[in-house]
Amino acid sequence: MRGSVRRGTTGAALAALVLGGGAVSCGKSDESPKMTPAAAVAKAAKNAETITSLTYRMTGKVPETGRVEAEATMSMKPPAMSMKMNALDQGADGKMEIRLVDQAMYLGGGEATAKELDGKSWMKFDLSGADKGAAAGAGKVPSQAGQDPSQESTFLTGSKDVKKVGTEKVDGVDTTHYKGTVTLDELRAGLKDQDKETREKREKSLKQYEDLGADKLTMDMWVGPDDRTKQVRVRAAADKGPFDVTLTFLDYNKPVTVKAPPAKDTVDLAGMMKELQEG
Repeated sequence: MRGSVRRGTTGAALAALVLGGGAVSCGKSDESPKMTPAAAVAKAAKNAETITSLTYRMTGKVPETGRVEAEATMSMKPPAMSMKMNALDQGADGKMEIRLVDQAMYLGGGEATAKELDGKSWMKFDLSGADKGAAAGAGKVPSQAGQDPSQESTFLTGSKDVKKVGTEKVDGVDTTHYKGTVTLDELRAGLKDQDKETREKREKSLKQYEDLGADKLTMDMWVGPDDRTKQVRVRAAADKGPFDVTLTFLDYNKPVTVKAPPAKDTVDLAGMMKELQEG
C-alpha cells in the first residue's frame, strides 16, 4: 500500500473526529427575553451535558485535508459513530466512510482504497489500547476517537466578549445567533471549577486544538427557542492553515446502531502500522 493512502485516510479520520466537536443540547423552553448573551450560551451548554446521541451535518475547511463535507450519527454511551465524509480537494480519493464500534475504528474508502489494499475496502484499528506500539505509529487517531464530542459546545461559555448578533433561521428553525472569542488558556482557567470527570473530558478536547497549533477560537453559536444548540461554527488560525468548521445538528437522543464491516473486506490497520514502522 502506498504511503499516500495511509496519510490521507488517517488525516481525514482525524479531521472528522475533531470536527465531531459540537453537540446539540436539550432542555425545556423557558428562555427569558432579558437573559444576557452569556447566560443564554451557558444555559444551552449546560443542557448539552445530558446528550446521549446526535445526528449532524458538517461543512468547512481543516488544515492539510482542505474542504470537507460530512454527515454523521453518533452515540456517546456506548461510543459509536457512522460518518460519510467527502474531502472535496482530494478528488475521487476524498470520499470515505468512518465507523466506530466495539472499541474499533473502521475507515472505508470504497474503490479508491480497494485499489491500494488488494481489493479490500476497509481498514481497521483497535482502539482498546491492547497494542500501544501500533497506537503510537498511528498518530493522533486513536486518542481522538475516544473523545466526548459534546465538549466543544461548552467552549463559548469561556468567552469574555460573547454577544448577541441577531436572529436567524437555521435549517428551518428560528434561532438566536451568539458570537465570541476565547483562548485555550481562558478555557483551561475555567476548568478549576469543574469536577474531575468534566475537567478530564474538556482537557482532551482542548488538546485537539493544541495539536493543530491553535491557541484562540472564534465561535458562533445558534440557539433555538428550546435552548438547544442548533448550529456551531469554530474558526482558528492553526499552524498548518485555517480551521473553519460549521456543524448543524439534525436530530438527537435517538437510538444509534453501527455495524462493523465484513471481516473479509477489512485490513487490520494496527498490523499495517507495525509493518511501516519496521520497514
